[in-house]
Amino acid sequence: MSPDDFAALAPRLEPVAMPFQSVLIASNQPIRSVLFPESGIVSTIANTEEGRIEIGVIGREGLVGVPVVLGTDQTPHTSVVQVAGTALAIAPAALRAAIHARPSLFRPLGLYIQALFVQVSQTASVNVNFDIEARLARWLLMMTDRVDVDEIPLTHEFLSAMLGVRRPGVTVATHVLEGTGAIRARRGRIEVRDRDKLLELAGDGYLTGVIEHERLMAEI
Repeated sequence: MSPDDFAALAPRLEPVAMPFQSVLIASNQPIRSVLFPESGIVSTIANTEEGRIEIGVIGREGLVGVPVVLGTDQTPHTSVVQVAGTALAIAPAALRAAIHARPSLFRPLGLYIQALFVQVSQTASVNVNFDIEARLARWLLMMTDRVDVDEIPLTHEFLSAMLGVRRPGVTVATHVLEGTGAIRARRGRIEVRDRDKLLELAGDGYLTGVIEHERLMAEI
């Protein structure tokens, strides 16, 4: 946002904590707050008959509560904190009032929504067309883009839910990536050791979203 736009919004923002595994938005329930993460990572999750699968990743580059900006107050998806952090929260009515009073606020929000749409679309494409190793590489890149460390607390059970695959598949994919030297896996944690190898594996499945995000943010 421009300094003037942020100054107009800032009095309505409240610092809040985002504890690990806390549900920020429950599916098909009224959205109580829109959050701008300052640290941590939030997953947008679709609940299917086969189980849960992650469809979007949000960190300090975005906002949690896109439906509010688009004019509705609920969504069939769930937003869950996957890496604890902090955020600036605003009530939906207050955000809508701010946008109404200052229409220029919508431009950066709208550009981010487009970037998120591309990310979600890429996730759908990757889930169909890429093998598990490439999907895991992309996911690790997206996670480390949003935190300042190369080591992330992760379990194979958690990864299987996020990637929408069975746990044995995650175990094999982790071993493959570890064998290339791209990562080091320890109990409950994965350390990224060679980002270039992850980029090679993830390819356009990762880069398309990153390039589009950078292009859109340059327009603000």
